[in-house]
Amino acid sequence: MGFSKEEKTRRILRGFKTVFFLITMVISFLVFSAPVFFVIADTLLPTALLSASIPPSSSSLLKTLCSHFSNYDFRYSLIDIPLISIIRSAVIICVYSFCDGPKLSRGPYLGITMICSVSSLIFVSLKASFVFNSSKEGSAMEAALFICSLGFAIAHMIVAYRTSCRERRKLLVYKIDIEAVSFSFLHLVQRCN
Repeated sequence: MGFSKEEKTRRILRGFKTVFFLITMVISFLVFSAPVFFVIADTLLPTALLSASIPPSSSSLLKTLCSHFSNYDFRYSLIDIPLISIIRSAVIICVYSFCDGPKLSRGPYLGITMICSVSSLIFVSLKASFVFNSSKEGSAMEAALFICSLGFAIAHMIVAYRTSCRERRKLLVYKIDIEAVSFSFLHLVQRCN
C-alpha cells in the first residue's frame, strides 16, 4: 500500500516546487505593495515607540497628548516625530493612489516622495542634534524613535525610486510591444492589398 521510491521522490519534488512558488508569490506581492506597507509601518511604528517611551499615568491619552502639545519645546518634546511620520506617509500615499503607470514612472510620485523624505530627514536630524545635545543621556526609546523615522524616510525614497524604475520598464516593454504589433499589422495589411 506504500508508494514506490520514484513516486515518493516525485511527490517531494512537487512539494518543493509548490513551496518555492508560494514563497515567490509572497515576495512578489510584498515588493509590489512596498509603498503601502511602508506607509502603514511608518505611521504605526513611531507612534508605538512614542507611546512606549511615555511613562504610564492615571490621566487619559487625550490629556497626555494635550499636555505634550501645550508644553511643546523643540529641544525636548518628541511628539512631533510621529506627527512628521504620519504627515509624510499621508502625503506619499495620497500621491501614490492618484498616480497611474506614466505618473509613477516620472513625475509626481517620485518627486513628492523625495521632497517629503528629504525635508523630514533634515527636520529629524536637526531635532536629534538638539535633543541629544540638550540632555546628557537619551533613552534607548528616544534613539529608536529617531532611527525609525530616519530609516523610514530613507526607505520611502528607495521604494519610490524602485517603483518608478519598475513602471518605466513596464512602459518601455509596453511601447515595444505596441510598435511590434502595429508593425506586423501594417505588414499584414500591405500583404492583403
